[in-house]
Amino acid sequence: MRHMSEPGTPAETEAVAGMSGPDGPLLRLFRDRRVAFLFVGAINTAIGFAWFVLFSFLFRRGWPDADWTVFAVIVCAQITSTLSAFVFYRRLVFRVRGHLWLDFFRFQLVYLGTFVLNLVVVPPLKIWLGWHEIVAQFLFTFVIAVVSWFGHSRFSFHRKQEDTP
Repeated sequence: MRHMSEPGTPAETEAVAGMSGPDGPLLRLFRDRRVAFLFVGAINTAIGFAWFVLFSFLFRRGWPDADWTVFAVIVCAQITSTLSAFVFYRRLVFRVRGHLWLDFFRFQLVYLGTFVLNLVVVPPLKIWLGWHEIVAQFLFTFVIAVVSWFGHSRFSFHRKQEDTP
């Protein structure tokens, strides 16, 4: 395993929160991992919200008056959006190698907190307060974005110095 301190090793750019590794393809465009992270985060947020809207319409067609469907919509949207988000962050921004399952586990842990909050916040807004579930989810999306910024930049893809290629 090569370390940054070895002679002849190309210098690797310091990433968000001390992560290091080769630059992802977006770094050619943005030159700053924080900007690339925010760009991919915006795309992932839009994709995740689109999944929520899609599942909301699908469940509404099948069970138009059932309140329980908001829970199913959240679960389905969570699964699909976090899978795509993991691939985008890992390939386009952080470009880390190895530890695939550890990274995936840590990535999902970051979203576990927002997933549980989502299940606690959005359904009551819909069921008890009469909000449309898409509006409630749209507002909650901002909470998810903030939590994911801190969680992924400081935990999901974090590498100790000795683990970097």
